[in-house]
Amino acid sequence: MKIHSTYMGLKLDSPIVVSACTLSEKTDNIVKMEDNGAGAVVLFSLFEEQIRKEEARLKFVMSKTNNSSAEALDYFPNLNDFNVGVDDYLENIRKAKERVHVPVIGSLNGITNEGWINYSKQMEQAGADAIEVNIFFIPGEISMSSAEVEHRYLNIIESIKHTVKIPVAVKLSPYFSAMGNMSLRMKKAGADALVLFNRFYQPDFDINEMIIKTDLNYSESNEIRLPLLWIGLLYGKVDLSLAATTGVQSAVEVIKYILAGADVVMTASSLYKNDIPYLKTMNKELQEWMYMMGYDDINSFKGNMSQQKISDPTAYQRANYIKILEGVK
Repeated sequence: MKIHSTYMGLKLDSPIVVSACTLSEKTDNIVKMEDNGAGAVVLFSLFEEQIRKEEARLKFVMSKTNNSSAEALDYFPNLNDFNVGVDDYLENIRKAKERVHVPVIGSLNGITNEGWINYSKQMEQAGADAIEVNIFFIPGEISMSSAEVEHRYLNIIESIKHTVKIPVAVKLSPYFSAMGNMSLRMKKAGADALVLFNRFYQPDFDINEMIIKTDLNYSESNEIRLPLLWIGLLYGKVDLSLAATTGVQSAVEVIKYILAGADVVMTASSLYKNDIPYLKTMNKELQEWMYMMGYDDINSFKGNMSQQKISDPTAYQRANYIKILEGVK
């Protein structure tokens, strides 16, 4: 079974891509990912805060995001928590490109336009095949309008696209009020792909120590439904590559996302749980399912369960919501 896919014009041997995570901090791991069938690798995120060390700008962003209490600032990473600077990051790209043939995608998490532009250009010069823009921004200031939030995203995309020639993917928040329209506007701003969705690490409370906890929980398979919904709705309606992320634990989630219309499916949690060779297992199970269903290649079934292709498009809309409620006894 042929499982080749295309993402932002990049040719991939598999639709399964390693999403941004600490596993890619080591070049040997990236080689291992390729050896076990990864279609591409998104490197761990480069954080502008770690590079710039500018407390004033960081505090400004914090105040824009959540200014409710001093304790709330504990939710944000301390500068010392970031362990890779720009030189190390760029060297990681160069070393990876020397040793692997799969696309290597840089991941940038910035806070200022200057940062987005400078570091995107440096990633391109280091040999990155594309850039994933991870816009981690929670509009906690209640005076900030939705138009201002949207403008922030669009301005970042335009700034980067005016700077680099390689493809740019945008890792999106799921909280826009008009996701479809925002997708079209991002396309117009220059985006080449959308990554659905950015999984914000939300704080929890330690009720004994009275502090905000920042522990990391891996995604679970039941979290695929929101990105599955929007990929199914956007497929065939926006001229953008669509990447699915969140909740990918096995080939089952990979298949579902591709049926909805995803060009690639990204995973990290499954590799933390099962180790990097699990990529080979997912590729094998994907091919076995394709053989069982009579599909020769990915395009034979990609988008077959999208709103555009299913016989009853209302399954994505309010009518299906009513059916679900009626079925609850």
